[in-house]
Amino acid sequence: MLELAGVIILGILAQWVAWKFKIPAILPLILIGLFVGPISTFISEDGTQWIQPIWNTEKGFFPGESLFYFVSLAIGIILFEGGLTLKIGEVKKVGGVIGKLISLGSIITFFGAGVAAHYVFGLDWQISFLFAGLIIVTGPTVITPILRNIPLRKDISAVLKWEGILIDPIGALVAVLVFGFITVNVPPEGLVEEVGAAADGHSTGGAYTKHALVEFGKIIVIGFAFGLAGGFAMFHAVKRKVIPHYLLNVASLSMVLLIFVLSDLFAHESGLLAVVVMGMYLGNTDLPNLKELLYFKESLSVLLISILFILLAANISIDDLLLIYNWKTAILFAAVIFIVRPLGVFLSTWGSNLKVNEKLFISWVGPRGIVAAGIASLFGTKLVELGVPGAEYITPLVFGLVLVTVLLNATTARLVASLLGVFLKKSEGIMIIGGSRVSRLIASYLAKNDRHVVLVDSNRANIIKAKELGIDAINANIYSDDLADNIELSDVGYLLAMTGNDEINRQAMTRFGKQFGENGTFRLMTSGELLNKNGFDKDDVFSNTHDYLRFTEVARDYPSIQEIDVDNNGKFVKVLETIRDNKDAIPLFIKDSQGHIELIDTLTNYDIEKGSAIAYLGKPIDFEDVVVATQDAETTD
Repeated sequence: MLELAGVIILGILAQWVAWKFKIPAILPLILIGLFVGPISTFISEDGTQWIQPIWNTEKGFFPGESLFYFVSLAIGIILFEGGLTLKIGEVKKVGGVIGKLISLGSIITFFGAGVAAHYVFGLDWQISFLFAGLIIVTGPTVITPILRNIPLRKDISAVLKWEGILIDPIGALVAVLVFGFITVNVPPEGLVEEVGAAADGHSTGGAYTKHALVEFGKIIVIGFAFGLAGGFAMFHAVKRKVIPHYLLNVASLSMVLLIFVLSDLFAHESGLLAVVVMGMYLGNTDLPNLKELLYFKESLSVLLISILFILLAANISIDDLLLIYNWKTAILFAAVIFIVRPLGVFLSTWGSNLKVNEKLFISWVGPRGIVAAGIASLFGTKLVELGVPGAEYITPLVFGLVLVTVLLNATTARLVASLLGVFLKKSEGIMIIGGSRVSRLIASYLAKNDRHVVLVDSNRANIIKAKELGIDAINANIYSDDLADNIELSDVGYLLAMTGNDEINRQAMTRFGKQFGENGTFRLMTSGELLNKNGFDKDDVFSNTHDYLRFTEVARDYPSIQEIDVDNNGKFVKVLETIRDNKDAIPLFIKDSQGHIELIDTLTNYDIEKGSAIAYLGKPIDFEDVVVATQDAETTD
């Protein structure tokens, strides 16, 4: 009981450490597993491991092969969650560089790493390509913590984010298919070097190869069939309210396990493929409560991963570690990190707008993650039991590569970004909380003036309207962790809280001010503050003259932002006074001749140069000797 409680406690502690120090959770999990497993044999009095995953005569968690049944089911649930996140529409939408990275890049990694493993370690081609299939994946759980606090240009962070999200199920699918092909090529006796000759002296190789291909085809057909059937059944059960809301999460978990087991019964090793397909099917439907289902699966995956990786790392023996403690491992890892990954990135980004330094940075950031390590442990052990030559290298090699790449990227990504010149010296992006018409008008104006603007709202209708106007918009709740984990927002340095709810505005500033408002956080004043203009701190308000209600009224009657040229301080003061005296106009920004934009109400002194302009929301005003240019008229509400 002590060991079981210890694994759970240590797992959650590792997750907390990862969150606290902004590192991938897999790093402390594996290190803890190795420490309480093989390394503890050097510390314990009797030379045994502190935690023994497989039961022996004295202690352990799982008798016989039960550990690997648990691993199989846990990996199945994790892969199902990965499948839920793979949106076919997003793959088509991102296209370009990301599409090539997850297709051409995966192919290059698969063949490049496979060839390297074969010639460096002398592994059989099948085992070499299984290793290559396992290390295709990077994964958002390892990419996000590494890049969360590195201000990068949006294009770079978007490439790394979407590659990690989309390649997870694809890499898992490749690994499952390669593993399936290997297992159907293993004769019952477990020999793979030679099948043996028939009694009359003729080889049975041709007949066996035909049988292996039939079995491999069976795995694919059964896996896809059960996956699609399970997804279809689950979708309609939820859609027709056959399953009550309070049972939705546990019912979906039961369905995943059922499809996994049934598929495996009909075609051995097809269960993993089936749950990936099932997840992909459900993730690409309009399933009600899909986000709620994702949250549940994410929480469950955190618990499973915490337990799983401590046990898997603890199950690695000292002999396994010594097996890869040689110069061949260093050469193989160097080939994967410094040759295969850059080759895949540069060929995939050929002809894109990315610069050489940006391609180099993307090449450098390629940590392997949870899916690779988890499936490697499962497949490696099963192939060892089948007697496949070289299978004993799979688990330690993949675990070693995971540790090396995660540790290398976690410690050097910021430095490399700075050296390559992709590190933004100042985060100029702007996040606007609230997607009302006012927010959309301001976001459109800023975006057309070459500022990266992200509009955030929990109201899906507002998000749809924003996207129709070409605004980068996110449907998210500020009380969730979605925003904090979004690495595409690493270039955001200004936060504008512009909802009609003062509590939400202040919560957004408190929670995200440090992360997204390093250069400034601003909110709309309340109606009470508007009445008592001297009774509050004006330093953090977006406008000193208007609250949400007055902004809304002006935007309703005059949905456009105007620009008025001002060439000197005198003209600036005159125009600003005229705008403020007009009840249908609200001054917003001052734009200098270089296009730099600053909030008017934050200016402490005026030094207006030729080519500057005042931007204001509302009714076009006729000024003597002043040309007014109307911009950003919004035609839809």
